[in-house]
Amino acid sequence: MIDFSCAIIGLLLLSPLFLIVTIGLYFANQGKPFFFQFRPGKNGKIFEIIKFRTMNDKKDIVGNLLSDDQRLTKIGKFVRKTSLDEIPQLLNVLKGDMSLIGPRPLLPEYLALYDEEQKKRHEVKPGITGWAQVHGRNAISWRQKFEYDVWYVENLNFFLDIKILFLTVKKVLKSEGINANGSVTTESFKGN
Repeated sequence: MIDFSCAIIGLLLLSPLFLIVTIGLYFANQGKPFFFQFRPGKNGKIFEIIKFRTMNDKKDIVGNLLSDDQRLTKIGKFVRKTSLDEIPQLLNVLKGDMSLIGPRPLLPEYLALYDEEQKKRHEVKPGITGWAQVHGRNAISWRQKFEYDVWYVENLNFFLDIKILFLTVKKVLKSEGINANGSVTTESFKGN
């Protein structure tokens, strides 16, 4: 109920910004302001996540997608740096697929790569932000991310969620941990 209420309030408060970013990305990405992708949620149940699209679909002369850093648009770079690309996930919270706080939803192909400890991250709904995000986000190793995710699942409580919300605001304002080692995207998880 708290997630649902906060998501509605968040969408109402952020609606002017949501509209401006949507229009900007519409023009930057040839009419495609949103990015949809399947992700595993609680108990590994697959859902479709929605984010703002920060990269275009430009291809080389052979037809292969250009590298991520070549496809990242100027407005996309700003949207990522300010974490505005996460705003549409409030719709996923309203649908019940996600929570405001929890382990970030990763790719479905990672499910088969988790060890028994790492699988615990799916005992709760994934979140827009989480314990791993406020402790390094994309600038930490996969091992560290999973350790933070599992710690969160095992220590879940209301006051921890409030702490994570405040730490998230601090991280966003400082633009910390957005990219890993100067890359615009996170390196794929290959298992331990």
